[in-house]
Amino acid sequence: MRFRPLLALVLALCLTLVTACSGGAKAVDRSQLTYDQIHNTGLANDCPSLPDSARGSIALDPGASYELREVCLHPTEVYVKGEPVNKRQEAQFVAGKILTRYTTSLDQVYGDLTVTGDGLNFREQGGLDFQIITVLLPGGEEVPFTFSSKELSANAEGAAISTSTDFSGSYRVPSYRTSNFLDPKGRGLTTGVEYTQGLVGLGADSDGLERENIKRYVDGTGTMELSITKVDGNTGEFAGVFTALQPSDTDMGSKDPVDVKITGQLYGRLEQL
Repeated sequence: MRFRPLLALVLALCLTLVTACSGGAKAVDRSQLTYDQIHNTGLANDCPSLPDSARGSIALDPGASYELREVCLHPTEVYVKGEPVNKRQEAQFVAGKILTRYTTSLDQVYGDLTVTGDGLNFREQGGLDFQIITVLLPGGEEVPFTFSSKELSANAEGAAISTSTDFSGSYRVPSYRTSNFLDPKGRGLTTGVEYTQGLVGLGADSDGLERENIKRYVDGTGTMELSITKVDGNTGEFAGVFTALQPSDTDMGSKDPVDVKITGQLYGRLEQL
């Protein structure tokens, strides 16, 4: 009995050494797990991965129809463009800490892939294509934004999916707030009031307070690059990294957005129709 704590310590040390020598934890194949094994573990937020040996390519027929399916975008780093220290310096991107847990990835995104005379064109059609995310900046400021791939139209050179394929294009960024949202003073777009009644005597309908009082549904536009670094020609799977640049939340038009840069992991699968 008295040797159990010592035995547990030795086993823990051995496990640590084995993990360190093996290069860390390996990616988990979610298709082999049950719901109970995934629930509340964070694994659902991860994208599937491919081995480093997946260096193939997939040739595409210009006369055939293709789809990209099960596209997954998992943000790993978020940067927010801050104010310049002085007029002589340009604004710099500052790394932020992602506060949102387990629900940051876009998943099961799909769309049409067309082979044109100029290369490839991907047009997103749907899926779990937006997520609400908040990041914390070093100074304590919280920056919310809607990470999205809605209506993404991206082009790439070539007539095949390979480890040198790079898609780039633009997409729509939906408003962080919906039309039924009410702020703490009861102001909203389709419900509530346009201004706080107690401020009427202070000129609440003046131009200075118009942005706060009159709510608007503000869409934005982002740009995204998808860089494919791994391809499995047998299964049609591909993986890589992505970089997106988009605006942050505007609080329904009451403030100016800031630029947000998101980088992370990419996964998807090519399917011929």
